[in-house]
Amino acid sequence: MKLLITGICGFVGSTLAKAIRQAHPDWELVGIDNFCRIGSELNRSLIEKELGVEFYRGDIRSSSDLETLPRCNYVIDAAANPTVLAGLDGKTSTRQLVEHNLGGTVNLLEYCKTHGAGFILLSTSRVYSIADLTRFDIIVEKSSTPDSPLSTPLDRYRPVNPSTFPNGFSESGITENFSTAPPASLYGTTKTASEHLAIEYGAMAGFPVWINRCSVMGGAGQFAHPAQGIFGYWIHAFREGRPLKYIGFDGLGHQVRDGFHPRDLLPLIEKQMAEPAGSNKSPITNLGGGFANSASLAELSAWCRTRFPDSATTIPLPDGPPPVRAFDLPWFIMDNTRAKENWAWEPKISVTELCEEIAQFAEENPGWLAVTF
Repeated sequence: MKLLITGICGFVGSTLAKAIRQAHPDWELVGIDNFCRIGSELNRSLIEKELGVEFYRGDIRSSSDLETLPRCNYVIDAAANPTVLAGLDGKTSTRQLVEHNLGGTVNLLEYCKTHGAGFILLSTSRVYSIADLTRFDIIVEKSSTPDSPLSTPLDRYRPVNPSTFPNGFSESGITENFSTAPPASLYGTTKTASEHLAIEYGAMAGFPVWINRCSVMGGAGQFAHPAQGIFGYWIHAFREGRPLKYIGFDGLGHQVRDGFHPRDLLPLIEKQMAEPAGSNKSPITNLGGGFANSASLAELSAWCRTRFPDSATTIPLPDGPPPVRAFDLPWFIMDNTRAKENWAWEPKISVTELCEEIAQFAEENPGWLAVTF
């Protein structure tokens, strides 16, 4: 097996490469990265020297950069501008976002067509419609006992009144049938368009296509910031004693997200690459942590206060209702039912283990956030 991993020096790409090398030392790995993500250049030595990856510095937005890549059996596309605020935060332009997340996909699909390679797209939970993700009733759920997945007291939003739930939504989370109608952010919409193009290319040229819509991913070494990689950012900020604040909704950190470690991608990807031609399995699968791997910011803060009891981090109470940003969501958990039924997949690394891995890395790398900012 010979694999091409795009964005291989990023957090997800490099984590996958390490997992693959450990599980399959005989597989050949080829990687490409343009180092546009701050900090990703730190992984180059790991990729080339420790993992023995055939590495190419290049940009998937440039079709000529892909012309020198060798023929591979499968492409795992882990390259993207991975934040919902891309194009709006003043750090990237909207054109850069579209060129990365859509134009780059087209170039990779042309590569697959030329070489007969299979294509695995690491897509995003952010393909789902923003409007429908805020149109349901919620309450604040609290407990005095450690009932949350992080073994802290529950302190989070919970959806109620199923009559208010949109199609594809339940207390178990969002399914693949949930609306992807825009607006879903320019980031999310470029990913939806990439998904459609991938399926069309695969049907036209006869190569396998698998699309994995991933929720928040986190772990040690992630180049986290407030708009992407929230578990990592929050834990590093607590370890470093940085001030934090809750943005949006009631200003008390009740918003909920689920997540998982990218190492848990490998068992699924192995099965997808081994799936015989003509499979009737859906090409699109939600991958998330589910309730068991979810946390609110308030619960994550409680965990951090226990883990770093000497932290100087403060989170002030709001003076009034804080503004809600355009893409903020009160409760977002992915329903993994299809992943369980089709692939027998669910995360093996718990959210507590994920957070502890980040915490240990933060202690070993006390100035890590300076790498990201």
